[in-house]
Amino acid sequence: MLLGGDIGGTKTVLALYTLEQGPHRPLVKETYASKDYDSLEAVIRAFLQDKEEGITHAAFGVAGPVVRDAAHITNLPWVLSERQLQETFDLHEVHLLNDLKAIATAVPILKESDFTTLHAGEPVEGGAIGVVAPGTGLGEAFLVCHDGRYHAFPSEGGHADFAPADALQIDLLRYLQQKHHHVSYERVCSGMGIPNLYAFFRDTGRYSEPDWLRERLAAVSDPTPVIVRAAQADEAAICTATLALFIDILARECGNMALKLLATGGIYLGGGIPPRIMPQLRAHNFVETFTAKGRFSRLLAEIPIYVIENPQTALLGAATDGLKMVAREES
Repeated sequence: MLLGGDIGGTKTVLALYTLEQGPHRPLVKETYASKDYDSLEAVIRAFLQDKEEGITHAAFGVAGPVVRDAAHITNLPWVLSERQLQETFDLHEVHLLNDLKAIATAVPILKESDFTTLHAGEPVEGGAIGVVAPGTGLGEAFLVCHDGRYHAFPSEGGHADFAPADALQIDLLRYLQQKHHHVSYERVCSGMGIPNLYAFFRDTGRYSEPDWLRERLAAVSDPTPVIVRAAQADEAAICTATLALFIDILARECGNMALKLLATGGIYLGGGIPPRIMPQLRAHNFVETFTAKGRFSRLLAEIPIYVIENPQTALLGAATDGLKMVAREES
């Protein structure tokens, strides 16, 4: 019996799996507010207290880097250790994997209902695959094929230097350099980055901020949903421009990822933002911007782009990884 989990700063999702049912069909799945617990162990105990099934293995996708079999969860005071979890719950084996690696692990087994094709391209069988996931932050991962099987690898590419592509973005970089020591792609291409784009347009006088919008933003702790909704409803020019710039930067970074990996197997857009802005991704020339790489534009045009729609993809990846552990032991 496998305990799989998707561990994030906002919520923790736990589920039970067997080899017979596979990763797509958990026996039971429950969601918990992470802030209500002081550790992952406490959440697991709450999950298991009314379950008769005994778990033997566990795999968790975690929102944070995994180093030496341990992880600090972003936006939570939790420290996770494979050895400590194994000993606490008397398990045969425990595996922690970065949440983007978990998403990447799930990519090869996604069903057609789990994603939308933004650009069909001409995928190459066994070609490398890139995953770019703008959510609260900007996560990136990749897959390479070896001996007929895809293997997922984590990355912290979202923290690479932001490279402006035109005069507007050069001004954006200069604006943000006055506020931050290091301007990464995450600063401009994520949920936490969208308010930076908005502030750039407002503070440089490119767009005015309507009074009603200022009041609405002042009333919330997270301005990103307000900005995005206003852009989608075309209620304020500053919000429309903000979302358009976000999409432009995202498309260019996806193109960068495709070139660096030679991702002929495709680029998958994960995270919480892309599924919510599908009409805008189609309307704002995302594909044309993605392929605008000079002499390599023709190559980029052959690379497919997919948007992952399944919000449980990280859990699916953790379960896939964990069931491999179970299968190895049974064999």
